[in-house]
Amino acid sequence: MSAAGVALLGNMWALLMFGLGLLIAQYTPGLLRLDLFAHHIPHGLMIGAGSIALLQALHLLRTSRTTPTGQRTATAAADTFQPQRRTVSMRRVRTGLCQGFVLFVAGAVLVALTGGLSTGMSTASLCGWVLLAAGGALVHQLIIGLAAMHSGWFPAFAVTLIFLTIGLLAHIPSIALAMLVGYVASTGPAFADMGFDLKAGWLLRIRTVPWLPAEKAGRLQQYRAELLGFLIAVAVVAWLWQPFFTQGRIPPLAKIYTATIKTGLTDPGILTQLALWALPGAALQLLGGPSRQMGVLLATGLLVAAPQAGWLVLLALLTRVLYNRRSRRTSASATDAPGPDGRSDDPLTLIGAGLIAGSSLYDLTQIRKAL
Repeated sequence: MSAAGVALLGNMWALLMFGLGLLIAQYTPGLLRLDLFAHHIPHGLMIGAGSIALLQALHLLRTSRTTPTGQRTATAAADTFQPQRRTVSMRRVRTGLCQGFVLFVAGAVLVALTGGLSTGMSTASLCGWVLLAAGGALVHQLIIGLAAMHSGWFPAFAVTLIFLTIGLLAHIPSIALAMLVGYVASTGPAFADMGFDLKAGWLLRIRTVPWLPAEKAGRLQQYRAELLGFLIAVAVVAWLWQPFFTQGRIPPLAKIYTATIKTGLTDPGILTQLALWALPGAALQLLGGPSRQMGVLLATGLLVAAPQAGWLVLLALLTRVLYNRRSRRTSASATDAPGPDGRSDDPLTLIGAGLIAGSSLYDLTQIRKAL
């Protein structure tokens, strides 16, 4: 139901690919007698699409041009929001990414030392592991952040499989590979969630006058709220992990990671299969562009493979199309994007939000049962 709710809110092309991927994963094994995972089709598609998505993100960082921080216009509307005016220059963004990579390296070193990897790996292998973990964390957040901002859905599990496959190809030991996957997987969702939060605050503050000081003050308050949420999350995990694990309540994706690590890439033809299926994934991602994320979301649907979820996504998209057509015929203003004040006249956005909220409430009841 949360996927159906996102389909009422996010990019239609991206969610269409996601729904198709879910349906293909559900019915292909029975109709065509084809095991997608055995042939590494979803993995190859995600590797190809993820590689192009990374290049697209880097291209956006290289070509974007913004107004320097604090630059004022001579118009009377200098205190209001203007599209060409930014609070942070692109140069500062690039610097922040470089600083983030350095911090990811430090975090990977900490994980390696506390996890005991330094005692079981050579110095060269340990340095390679640290660089792969840090680079994977940075790439992970870029791909997921871009997909989340455009589609409303962040493919954390799917993109993590790219680095799991790279680790298998590099013959990283099982324990070190599990730690690599955990470290990489922890970065993308946090980055995407913070992006959602900051964008929501930006939409709420966009009409404030004077805009610039209000925006900066609002971001500071949101950042403090994020830090408080992080501390609460640490306490909740420390409290709940043991009851969950003792009852066998382990996420399905963790079992997929484990099975993939245990199986490994023993067949020499697997690399050829990955390269072969990476081509259509890359082509689809290139065709859709960074704003649609078609290749990444199709591969995500194939990897998630939740039964019946694809039908709900397509039903939500069909409802959205029919509603928009009816609205245009009656001269109503129904658009996919919010207005300049961050609000939308489309009631489907509220319906989608309600579906997501209801699904979250159900998830909370499952947590209560686990306790």
